[in-house]
Amino acid sequence: MNRKDFLQEAIGAGCCVFAALHALDLPAGVKQATAGPVWDIADDQEQAFVQNWLTDLLSTIQTELDRETQVKLIEGCGRGCYRRHAFKQEIAADGAGDVDRLIEALKRNFEVWREGDTVHIRYGEQSPGCYCPAARYREPEPNDLHCECSRTSHQTIWEVAFGHPFKVDILESVRRGGKTCHFLVHLS
Repeated sequence: MNRKDFLQEAIGAGCCVFAALHALDLPAGVKQATAGPVWDIADDQEQAFVQNWLTDLLSTIQTELDRETQVKLIEGCGRGCYRRHAFKQEIAADGAGDVDRLIEALKRNFEVWREGDTVHIRYGEQSPGCYCPAARYREPEPNDLHCECSRTSHQTIWEVAFGHPFKVDILESVRRGGKTCHFLVHLS
């Protein structure tokens, strides 16, 4: 491949990295938005490029920005994940305005239970690994930033369903060394 072709492919892959994730084994029922061309990254070189680009981006975020800014950026990804996946929007719509209905809607995909003024959302007693294709190819870390994306995705479900802010904590996550991913929603 000549230099010009390489640069065109690299720029295309870099600019459309999230559209390219469409081909990275998304879970059944999850639909990826396609704003622009869908790149076929079945080619090992292209897939490695996308994976390395994401790793470089996240490494730069973690080394160059303070934790508050890091979390704020990744929260944007969590809200985007909510907007991209119809099943998350359906959960919020089916539970709109009623905690018990929202819990039942969440149970279609997660283990969920209420304890007083909190609701637990867990990916089963033990998860086989991280479900996010964007994180799957990166080594996990003790205080893994990527988990803020999942936390915010759950937070967005609650905020859309009720029209006001909610606090959601990460109790445990696979990427942070836990057996599963477990979130706690504060109702008050």
